[in-house]
Amino acid sequence: MPVNKVFAVRRVGCTLLKSTSKHWPCLFPQHGRGRKHTRSITLEPWQQAITLAFPGEFVKGLFHSDGCRVTNRVRYHSANGDRSYQYPRYFFSNESADILHLRTEALDELGVSWRFCRRNLLSVARRQAVALPDVYVGPKY
Repeated sequence: MPVNKVFAVRRVGCTLLKSTSKHWPCLFPQHGRGRKHTRSITLEPWQQAITLAFPGEFVKGLFHSDGCRVTNRVRYHSANGDRSYQYPRYFFSNESADILHLRTEALDELGVSWRFCRRNLLSVARRQAVALPDVYVGPKY
C-alpha cells in the first residue's frame, strides 16, 4: 500500500502501527466479520504460492501468533531414586481447523514431525523435529 500512510499510536508497553485502506480485504480476504474459527480460512492462490516458497517464514509467523516454545521437565521414580530430564517443545493452539490444517501443511513441507495433543493443540516434541523450527522461529518478542 505505497499510497497509504502508516502512523504510530503509543500505548503503555507498546506502540501500535496503523494503516487504513478500503482495499485491505482485497489483500487479505480471509479477514472478515465473525469469529475466525467459525468461518472458512483459505489462502488465495498468490498467498499459497508464497507459503510454499517460504514455509519456514510462514511457520514462524504462525508460531509467533498462536504458539510457544517451552522446556518440558519430566520427573520420574527409578530404582536409583528420583530422576529428571528436560527437552524443548513447541506448541501451537488454535480453534480454527482451517488454520491448524495450514500449519500442518507447512510443517510437513519442512519435514517436521508433529502430533495433536488435543483437537486444537499441536505439538512438536522430538529432538530432530524441534531443531528445524528452531532455525526459523527464534524467540518471540
